[in-house]
Amino acid sequence: MAVVIPITKRGTLTLPPVLRRKFGLEGGHSFVIIEEREGELVLKPAVAVPVREIPSSVIEGWIKEDEEGLREFKSLNPEP
Repeated sequence: MAVVIPITKRGTLTLPPVLRRKFGLEGGHSFVIIEEREGELVLKPAVAVPVREIPSSVIEGWIKEDEEGLREFKSLNPEP
């Protein structure tokens, strides 16, 4: 199904009722942009997950990625 959704001057998008019903969305739902590829944005509902339900190996991987990103940032932006 192709649906044209206009963007307001303030950058707001309004999902038509047919799509909100189809995906069970109500006011207050949040979305995250998962991917931006070849000029497309992929939106997915944001989901809150308690930290205790995330495996420690996943959290450790996130920390490692974050630390590597910080090192790279610092190497590209040395302090004066």
